[in-house]
Amino acid sequence: MGATMPAAPERHLIKKYANRKLYDTRTSSYITLEGIAGLVRDGHEIKVVDRETGQDLTQVTLSQIVLSEEKRGPARLVDDAIHERGQALLDYVRKTLNVPSDLVNEMERRRGNLEGVMDEAIERALRRLKIPSRTDIDKINKRLDQLSAHQNATAVRTPRQTKRQKRAR
Repeated sequence: MGATMPAAPERHLIKKYANRKLYDTRTSSYITLEGIAGLVRDGHEIKVVDRETGQDLTQVTLSQIVLSEEKRGPARLVDDAIHERGQALLDYVRKTLNVPSDLVNEMERRRGNLEGVMDEAIERALRRLKIPSRTDIDKINKRLDQLSAHQNATAVRTPRQTKRQKRAR
């Protein structure tokens, strides 16, 4: 017998009811947001629509899933397999949302700016409280290294005086 072909990803049409319940028309059963996340991780294509209006709610639903995954934090990503599945979900969401790369770059730039502002605010607060910051400690360590190097260089150049020479002075 020949090798079996992998099954093509299934398409799932999910209908959202007014009571916020989600119904998978492919399996003829109700499904949770976590169930939808599992489908996406497994490579299935999904489409979520409002049952009454037919409005496409896929992006909104995937955003809800991403937010709930983020709230659970990295502790949930215990091993590499789970992490890879989570990454597949995020990649699918990014592809579905069609986020322009310049928007992503702008968000990364702003996040970097925000981190810089926060670091400066923490430094100012530490100075006001007269608590040395990491920068202050780094400066002190650098200065100590310079003094130590200078002392070592001076000790090598100046011969040590004997006890008799010190007494004679």
